[in-house]
Amino acid sequence: MNDHPTDAAPAAGDSDDGVFQGQPHQIVERDGVRYTLLGTAHVSKTSVDVVRAAIASGAYDTIAVELDPQRAQALTDPDALARLDLVKVLREGKTAVFAANLGLAAYQRRLAEQLGIEPGAELKAAVVDARERSLALHLIDRDVGLTFKRAMQRLGWWGRAKVSGGLLASLFFDETVSDEQIENLKEGDMLEASFSEFAADSPALYETVIAERDQYMAARLREIPQQGSPREVLAVVGAGHLQGLAKHLAEDQRDPATLRGELEAVEQKSSFPWFTLLLAAFVLGGFAWGFWRGGFEVGSDLVLQWVLVTGTLGAIGCAIAGGHPLSILTAFLASPITPLHPALASGTLSALVEAWVRKPTYADFMALRDDVQSVRGWWRNRVARILLNFFLTSMGTAIGVWTGGARMLGKLIG
Repeated sequence: MNDHPTDAAPAAGDSDDGVFQGQPHQIVERDGVRYTLLGTAHVSKTSVDVVRAAIASGAYDTIAVELDPQRAQALTDPDALARLDLVKVLREGKTAVFAANLGLAAYQRRLAEQLGIEPGAELKAAVVDARERSLALHLIDRDVGLTFKRAMQRLGWWGRAKVSGGLLASLFFDETVSDEQIENLKEGDMLEASFSEFAADSPALYETVIAERDQYMAARLREIPQQGSPREVLAVVGAGHLQGLAKHLAEDQRDPATLRGELEAVEQKSSFPWFTLLLAAFVLGGFAWGFWRGGFEVGSDLVLQWVLVTGTLGAIGCAIAGGHPLSILTAFLASPITPLHPALASGTLSALVEAWVRKPTYADFMALRDDVQSVRGWWRNRVARILLNFFLTSMGTAIGVWTGGARMLGKLIG
């Protein structure tokens, strides 16, 4: 049964209107399940009260929430960050996604201070109340890391630079949240508000952050009957998703698992490290050419210049990040070598040593969201300093590679 969404259920329209207190909602019935889609504002005390009243009514046997497991844990478990395995994050190359999540957390903290309410409090209430009442709970949103990766893939070079710069600015500068962003939150989407400055000029970004997630959450809702026998499902989502979600839930006919898989796919970069191999061929070929044409003196001078330029700039980046002397030494030793090896990165090695020598404490993790909102806090907090170590060492090495390569080319041509 694939009925189009209606504004109220025939059997319980009056009671629903009373419970929802005028909050926007739509109802879709299909496949023997009645889905009540409740649109909320992520910065509204009224939305919190409505969600709690709807769950307390006993009318629903299943609760679905616009969250992924990672964000749900961050909202409901304050100690989750303290259990993070930072070494694993570094080794698996997830540092950029972790930094993006920190940017979102810093933005949410500023909102809470500015408006006096925790952003997403109604989503948290839905999760907590569903668990307390032992109701089936489904987190239906796409992982924020996947959304971020898919969004960045669809942007051009300049678009990626703008988004990355905006996220870094949100980490380092404690700016007031704009009225436009607050209005976006009232209409109901946290990620759209976070990216509003960039999404306005980027249909591709809007498509990934909003439209794709409408379709994704509809697919997840259609999968719920395959995991149990629900009859009444309450889906708590931002009001900005209400129309698109209701449309996809009522009309989509493709297999939901297949559709979800497509919306989770991230285009893989070429597994063949062309740039690294070309760089290695240029550098090692330059060394060989120097030894062959100029003898030991010219060849050894080229090697020495490469090591000093890349190693020194990598070490300077680490030192600016407040790295431990062992981390700085690691950066110096790794920077001349890692650009020539596809599986190594000087920033990762230096950050791993920093994490080993200055292991972050429980207090560092708990204070992280507050500390990253000030420049001084980045150097005070050990977790933040490890991230700085990674980024600034990598940046120093990259500058060293281009500088050292240019000097080598000049020597060879001259």
